[in-house]
Amino acid sequence: MTARTNLLNFDPAQLVAWCGELGEKPFRAKQLQRWIHQFGASDFDAMTDLAKSLRDKLKLHAVVAAPAVISDHTSNDGTRKWLLDVGQGNAVETVFIPEENRGTLCISTQAGCAVNCRFCSTGKQGFSRNLSMAEIIGQLWMAEFELRRTKGIEPGPKGERQITNVVMMGMGEPLLNYEPTVTALKLMLDDNAYGLSRRRVTLSTSGVVPMIDKLSQDCPVALAVSLHASNDSLRDNLVPLNKKYPLAELLAACQRYLEFAPRDFVTLEYCMLDGVNDTDAHAHELVALVAPLSCKFNLIPFNPFPESGLLRSNNVRIKAFAQILMDAGIVTTIRKTRGDDIDAACGQLAGEVQDRTNLQERTQKIADYQQKYGKDFGRLVEIRE
Repeated sequence: MTARTNLLNFDPAQLVAWCGELGEKPFRAKQLQRWIHQFGASDFDAMTDLAKSLRDKLKLHAVVAAPAVISDHTSNDGTRKWLLDVGQGNAVETVFIPEENRGTLCISTQAGCAVNCRFCSTGKQGFSRNLSMAEIIGQLWMAEFELRRTKGIEPGPKGERQITNVVMMGMGEPLLNYEPTVTALKLMLDDNAYGLSRRRVTLSTSGVVPMIDKLSQDCPVALAVSLHASNDSLRDNLVPLNKKYPLAELLAACQRYLEFAPRDFVTLEYCMLDGVNDTDAHAHELVALVAPLSCKFNLIPFNPFPESGLLRSNNVRIKAFAQILMDAGIVTTIRKTRGDDIDAACGQLAGEVQDRTNLQERTQKIADYQQKYGKDFGRLVEIRE
């Protein structure tokens, strides 16, 4: 039996083309897209304005399937975290953060992460694979209609939207899984799907400079950059990607992006690490570093985990650091920690997800080889490669 096609993998143009292969006109694809993304429908018989002949074709050839929910936890502060099965022993996490005037969904784009920032527990599990379009948009599809079901809100465009903002800040580096991520972004913005504003969709990157430029042309949503350091030497240590794309290149890319961005500033994320990047000197260095750029700082209290060897800056230090930035005229906020009792806070998204790439085991093996072979270890690696 031929495998059925998951319709969550299609953007509008792809859905039109696929319906054409079934002998259906383009307006049928539009109807189908509304049923899937505005009503949350996965049962083709429920799509009552589709011809019965089309519904029969759909049942034979298609499916609407988001990643299955492994676990579902709600924090004391209302934050909700889902662990989702993406197959072959891999899982990702999706987090919903309710606030008085908005609901924000934090979406993952990769199973694990290859960037391996020191302060992020997700990177410590290693990298497994990129997520597909269906696995990315499926997080929004699942969360929106599960939240409505929980509250007894009717599906459809007239029902009260639960998710008003989306941030690509979950597991993974979005710009290293570019095509599925951008396709998902375009569907989020489509008025015939979720109809989100570009100002309310944010992509966070650790600084993949060429793809920042590409995003500015393909789908310029709000941009957040994981900065975390005031100079290259420090950032090399905290964000290894900086060795490839140093601060001068990264900030120049941010400046270019602003010409196309929906907001007139770039958000710079800065994880506050005790005694590492949180001194007054670091703050003054940051002021000089970002002087040419229209930006806003979001200071993030570090969420400690044992493998990092790092500690959170205390509240007094964070406030003093923020004051230096604000005194220089830079808009600065301190992120309120949410969901840390269920490991859903920023930098904690590894949770129940296993080390799928045996990162710790491989790291130990490398250390053993280095101890055994000493200075010849590098030559052995070259020979093996």
